[in-house]
Amino acid sequence: MPVYAKNKQIVLPGEVVAEGKYEVQGPAYVIGRKVYSKVVGVVEIGDKNKIAIIPLKGKYIPSAGDVVIGKIVDVGLTGWTVDINSPYKAVLQASEVLSRPTDAAKLDLSKILDIGDLVVAKVIAFDYTRDPVLTIKESRLGKVTKGTLVEISPVKIPRVIGRKGSMVNLLKSMLDVEIVVGKNGRILIAGKEPIKEAWAAMAIKKIEREAHVPGLTDRIKKLLEGLLEGESE
Repeated sequence: MPVYAKNKQIVLPGEVVAEGKYEVQGPAYVIGRKVYSKVVGVVEIGDKNKIAIIPLKGKYIPSAGDVVIGKIVDVGLTGWTVDINSPYKAVLQASEVLSRPTDAAKLDLSKILDIGDLVVAKVIAFDYTRDPVLTIKESRLGKVTKGTLVEISPVKIPRVIGRKGSMVNLLKSMLDVEIVVGKNGRILIAGKEPIKEAWAAMAIKKIEREAHVPGLTDRIKKLLEGLLEGESE
């Protein structure tokens, strides 16, 4: 089964990527046996007849199950409106924040989450007929109280994560930081040393700029090695 694009090659809308039975991820369509790209993007060829197309530009469209990092932009009587870096504003109901049933209308919700606060949340519902619905009641979700926030193009998030988490795990292990990657292009970095949070942010912005260039993981590793060596001198 022929593959017409090389790994990490940039393809254009309508360009033939491969021909045959492939498991395709990302914006692509199939006519007959040929796989075409819908966008300007980078081809990633995986194992077991898997091909992914990573768009170089695009907006975040919510999907149920996505972890996102949101900003509170309005406080209502029974919940909050949340900016999730998408064309759609999200809704966070008080029932998806409070640990037990309470009459939210009797509470001052701004004392729980106020305008400008950041939350790590999960999209629990979205179907284009209503705004996305969030929850923060699950483990590892909730109000952000520390760390550095980085914003990148949402379509570059898969490159920050890397294959099987390789890139984000490299950043975590080398810099001893925790990283929460939101599908909406927002990334939270938290560590014991502010300088290492800053280095992680710098590396992530480099990944965003050079996502389409081969050998990126090696370049990021060398960058971090140089920063760490300079610190120890």
